Amino acid sequence: MRADRLITILLLLQNRGKITTKDLAKELEVTERTIHRDMEALSAASIPVVADRGKTGGWRLLEQYRTNLTGLKDNEIRSLFISPSVDLLNDLGLTKDWDEARQKLLASIPSIFQKNAGDVWERIHIDTSTWRQSTNKIESFKTLQQAIWDEKKLQMKYEKANGEIIEREVEPIGLVAKGSTWYLIASANGDFRSYKASRVQSATIASETFSRPADFDLAHYWRESTQRFIKSLPKYEVDVEISPSTIQRIKFTGRFVQVLKIDSPLENDWIPAKLSFDTEQEAKEYILGFGNQIRIIQPKALKQSIYDMAKAVMDFYNQEK
Repeated sequence: MRADRLITILLLLQNRGKITTKDLAKELEVTERTIHRDMEALSAASIPVVADRGKTGGWRLLEQYRTNLTGLKDNEIRSLFISPSVDLLNDLGLTKDWDEARQKLLASIPSIFQKNAGDVWERIHIDTSTWRQSTNKIESFKTLQQAIWDEKKLQMKYEKANGEIIEREVEPIGLVAKGSTWYLIASANGDFRSYKASRVQSATIASETFSRPADFDLAHYWRESTQRFIKSLPKYEVDVEISPSTIQRIKFTGRFVQVLKIDSPLENDWIPAKLSFDTEQEAKEYILGFGNQIRIIQPKALKQSIYDMAKAVMDFYNQEK
């Protein structure tokens, strides 16, 4: 509804200070023309919205203008009380503060809503931990946080994926949790990169400060970075036919294989499918593990490779007889 959108725009301007038409349109999922009409409606309602022109322009409210918008909806109140991941709060050292803030927030809302808000804690719980808990403790995590809040440069030793240790001075911008894994987003010479926090071997806060980019959007950067990473992943696609007794196992698993397509069963009830792996070696090891339950159609070279692997295993154990 337009009234809800106008309130949302007003809150966004009040909380963020300045936003471009393009960003508003993207966030509210409307056209830029619609945003211009909404701004005219706000102005007509005596809301002091101002358009700044130029490269750093955007919409803003006149200084000192604030609005007190009360009357939160029931679902809006519930959304405020959904528990975040306790594991991530523990990492950040905010578990106790969050629990106290939650109690204060509950006490501040009208009593008619308190039961519904409190029930959220008993009905919805978010657990981002894995089934097999990691033993990797991030020794420098507090240092990373402090450097981010203080906007001070960070000198760190970092272990790359190949095991090489490098030393680097960076400007720490923020932290992102992907599942239960933390990443440090930092800039070096204007180049933003993601560093796996568990690979930071040591970190020292430098005395030199830096200016955090005013227009940097951490969530937007992470989404764009994630998409670039996914597109850069290698792909090795295989056409197969799968035994009907095995198809559910293929659908369930997802760690090593991605199921791109499953077709209708053939006359013999086997199911044609297209699978995708990161590498040929992963494809060979995965498919070989299913024995005679997966038949390779393409590529034929993979079929020969798996045959050679199976024969080598047989020859190996025959030698022990």
